Amino acid sequence: MAAKKAAAKKAAADDGPQKKLIASNKRARHDYYIDDTWEAGIVLTGTEVKSLRDRGASLIDGYCYVDGGEVWMDNAHIAPYVQGTWTNHAARRKRKLLMHKQEIVKLASKSREKGYTIVPLEMYFLGSHAKVLIGLARGKKEWDKRQTLREKQDLREAQRAMRQREIA
Repeated sequence: MAAKKAAAKKAAADDGPQKKLIASNKRARHDYYIDDTWEAGIVLTGTEVKSLRDRGASLIDGYCYVDGGEVWMDNAHIAPYVQGTWTNHAARRKRKLLMHKQEIVKLASKSREKGYTIVPLEMYFLGSHAKVLIGLARGKKEWDKRQTLREKQDLREAQRAMRQREIA
């Protein structure tokens, strides 16, 4: 029994740091076509990290932009830390994202094209580091959204029919 636990720990250590999801922006995948994604680090204060460990975040209204060769995430909500005092952070402040210079240049040039925007898709811990997955997105029209919902519903019905066929 102890050998199995030791083997499981070793296998987990070989995979590298584990990804622990904090928040996901499902609305972005509904409202936008995601063309490309990047992983970026986030500059946070101490109470923000503690709040994220309690999963107190929302990316729904968040957006990103490039300004002066730096990438910023704005309007993403990280709840104030419950046990924080006067050192607590503002919930919807601008947060700097950490990326390589080549990635920033590529992201800035693509985001300047008509119809493109940068949206945060997921926030997670990779080991002990907080990361955000940002995506270069194009907006969907209303009929595109309806078409996507229709396709999901058709796929669900087909899977349901396959399960019924396997059972019978």
